[in-house]
Amino acid sequence: MTLQNIVTVGAGQAAAVTARNLRRQGYDGRISLIGAEPHPPYQRPPLSKEFLTGADTEDSLWILPPTWVADHDVDIVTGTTVVRVDAMSRKVELADGATLAADAVLLATGGAPRTVAVPGPRPELVHYLRTLDDARRLAPALRPGSRLAIVGAGFVGLEIAATATAVGVDVTVLESVPVPLARVLGPAMAAAVCRLHREGGVDLRTGMRINGIRTTSGGVVVDVEGSGAVEADAVVIGIGITPNTAVAEASGLHTDDGIVVDAAGRTAVGHIFAAGDVARRYSPRAGRHIRPEHFDNASRQAVAVANTMLGRHTISDDAPWFWSDQHGRNLQFVGVATGDPVIRGDVDAGEFTGFYLEGTTVRGAFAMDRGADITAARELLDRAIDVDALLDEDTDLWDLVYADIDEEAQVTR
Repeated sequence: MTLQNIVTVGAGQAAAVTARNLRRQGYDGRISLIGAEPHPPYQRPPLSKEFLTGADTEDSLWILPPTWVADHDVDIVTGTTVVRVDAMSRKVELADGATLAADAVLLATGGAPRTVAVPGPRPELVHYLRTLDDARRLAPALRPGSRLAIVGAGFVGLEIAATATAVGVDVTVLESVPVPLARVLGPAMAAAVCRLHREGGVDLRTGMRINGIRTTSGGVVVDVEGSGAVEADAVVIGIGITPNTAVAEASGLHTDDGIVVDAAGRTAVGHIFAAGDVARRYSPRAGRHIRPEHFDNASRQAVAVANTMLGRHTISDDAPWFWSDQHGRNLQFVGVATGDPVIRGDVDAGEFTGFYLEGTTVRGAFAMDRGADITAARELLDRAIDVDALLDEDTDLWDLVYADIDEEAQVTR
């Protein structure tokens, strides 16, 4: 079937990258991005860092510059809610009763922050950080000398902590687990991140059970079991997101902590796709459905979906990769954390890479201020290597990357 109209439900990273790649691949039909937010597609990673401090402006956030949108004839409709997709008529139904014809639909509805009921007279002191408007609201609260409580020590919470501390805010982070990020990085590397924050001036309290959060006329009170109360001028709640599956459910699609899709991003309805934080995609690498919540994953899924829409069956199944900037350090992770990593570099100095191995096979890596190591590690994933050489700082990691190629060349001579 020749595609005349492609509609994305959602206008974030995955939708924007899909539109851009459709045009790159020569698609000349109509593309419409329908977003519930009042903004065109923008990057989320800077919201907890550069944008929050004012170092970056809104203009630096836009994924599709206005000139590109005009030159490539892409319709971006903001402030508009989609309620369902009619699989039979191939129409996208809007909340105001209007419909859009669509030969193919991408559901890129993302996720929403998990919320907590906070009673009290000052709801404006309670913050979440997911959207541009959230960041706009939070930024004025980061005043030198003010007190900020952060509930949740995931990557976003810790990025906010680092950003706020750098501008002179007194930050207390409360986390329920003993070692934040241990589920993702393993205990050793997670402990290194915790040390980075404590040395950077963050009051990071772990193993905390929170009994409640409330606002008063003077601020925010977080009641902690066995530790009294933490008082602050504002609180950020960062306890994860839930995928926005309402449109998919109303459209009769299979959902299970996300919209269930195959490796190419297709739902059970052939012309409806899903990508980004909302998609629970089948991963041949993992042997199961997964739902990564990363910028890189959204972009790669979007490229695969664009190709598949155009009849070029493509999957995106690269190993998870993400990065974070905290306290002036660049943190990067790729692959999976399997057991205790072996260390290349100096953990105490905050400049190292931990390689996760199964025997001599590389399964993942976490680096602090060693982005070049991660670039090489991505090529070494699932390959057996010389561990002694890996740990020898005099060894160029790219020599390990190309070792197998050199051996194969010698065999064929």
